[in-house]
Amino acid sequence: MPIRATAAASILKTSDFRFDLPPELIAQQPLPERSASRLLVVPPGDAAFEDRGIRDLPGLLRAGDLLVFNDTRVIPARLFGQKATGGRVEILIERLLGDGVAKAQIGASKTPKPGSSIELDGGGSAEVIDRDDRGFFTLRFHVDGEFIDWLQRVGQLPLPPYIEHTPDAVDAERYQTVFAERAGAVAAPTAGLHFDDALLQSLRDRGIDDARITLHVGAGTFQPVRVENLDEHRMHSEWIDVPQKLVDKVRATRAAGGRVIAVGTTVLRALESAMTPDGLQAFSGETSIFIYPGIEVRSVDGLVTNFHLPESTLLMLVSAFAGRERILAAYEHAVRERYRFFSYGDAMLLWPQDGVSRK
Repeated sequence: MPIRATAAASILKTSDFRFDLPPELIAQQPLPERSASRLLVVPPGDAAFEDRGIRDLPGLLRAGDLLVFNDTRVIPARLFGQKATGGRVEILIERLLGDGVAKAQIGASKTPKPGSSIELDGGGSAEVIDRDDRGFFTLRFHVDGEFIDWLQRVGQLPLPPYIEHTPDAVDAERYQTVFAERAGAVAAPTAGLHFDDALLQSLRDRGIDDARITLHVGAGTFQPVRVENLDEHRMHSEWIDVPQKLVDKVRATRAAGGRVIAVGTTVLRALESAMTPDGLQAFSGETSIFIYPGIEVRSVDGLVTNFHLPESTLLMLVSAFAGRERILAAYEHAVRERYRFFSYGDAMLLWPQDGVSRK
């Protein structure tokens, strides 16, 4: 099934998505309880922002609505080793390709060449196969046993670059969602981190259903936009699975008058990638969709999301959904009200800028 085309005329620049963020608002640790996070509600139009909590979500939605979650699981994707010359190397796996082969970023004083070998601190070695035009290496790992089992034992959780502490036991639990099942991501679908079992049950008790897609978040999500003209940006690729079971639930929800709410930008990207002229269709494969103002979002009626980095593709995505000026005004409000930002930070509930249901 072909991915829906995303070309759109745009005069927006990367600098149009800049905002000032005091460094102390970047959350470095999770709150003691997942569902203790604050929730900034951003209604459509000019309605006032509402300062709420994530536990208020059941009362902000309606019976018959459908929440869609990303069930990807973060792998311990950071490894360390040394080249034959003795130089230290840091490896960040981007994608598991099967049979002990992975795509990865490599940090080293001198770029390793194809054919060279890296001795790994956890035992075994990584053979450098090639390097692509985006700087990602293909590595073949030679380790004892199955590679994924070995990785779970010796790898380090890949916390985002703006979190400044070494991963610990708290991160091992809290940088995963409670519904994480399918291993393969190197960054968490962070909007889902706010949901605990009690909140999920509260939503179900109110008649709000839920469903799952998978998008294995890659390290490319943290890469900056390096061009000023957005039409020239080349988006990274990620693997998604939008199953028929999810498609059936979306159709049933819409037919009954309910709304589809994406929990996280990864869910919205996956659903938009699976949209066709005939509506949402099951799809499994790669997506490099780039959603920014000028791209129509057709797959969801609402979005729960964290606060995103300045000038990032994720900030551009939420601006496409809720409007750039509206989003920047909401971020200004969030800074003024001392919301916590990024992966371990607070959340937003966004409605589309035109207030129109996507049924």
